[in-house]
Amino acid sequence: MRLYFYPAACSIADHIALIEADLPYDLMPIDRDKRTRDGRDYLAINPRGFVPALELDDGSILTENLAILAHIADHSGKLLPEDALGRSRALEALSYMATTIHGGLGPFFKKAAEAEQTKARNALTKGFAFLDEQMGEKPFLLGQSISIADPYLYWCLLAAAQFEIAAPERLQVYFERMNQRPSVVRARAEEGLSPTE
Repeated sequence: MRLYFYPAACSIADHIALIEADLPYDLMPIDRDKRTRDGRDYLAINPRGFVPALELDDGSILTENLAILAHIADHSGKLLPEDALGRSRALEALSYMATTIHGGLGPFFKKAAEAEQTKARNALTKGFAFLDEQMGEKPFLLGQSISIADPYLYWCLLAAAQFEIAAPERLQVYFERMNQRPSVVRARAEEGLSPTE
């Protein structure tokens, strides 16, 4: 599999999941001009133009974090609870993060007017409070084991910190713990990001 990514973008969630799943992969960075490292037009690979995109061994392309993370879990047999309700809870969490959190970050990425950013910041604070409540005292969002929801939550917290959006204390502790996880350390190194403290 080949993961098309931009360093520190939401594609890092898929990168971390690939490592956690112990699946073979290679990386293809794209730049801000939508060119791959080997000079191809990324829009020919993913016409939507966003990362991530996952090229499968048969050449087909998957896009969107929720679909890619679910594919990684299904392909590896790891990173999802074994029971049907647990699997549904993982997809529920991914969907919530994709729409409420990731979507809510849009005004910051677009450098929108201050009023729009303030409204988004308030909504994100509520969204993170909900995720904090869902995780409670568990080490991972859905329980005792890492799932596909955790790499995405990691990225959501990474992006929130970039825009100085406060997360509840438990989520901040979780974020620091995830920063020490070998899969996160490796993904950050492979993407050329500085190591965390």
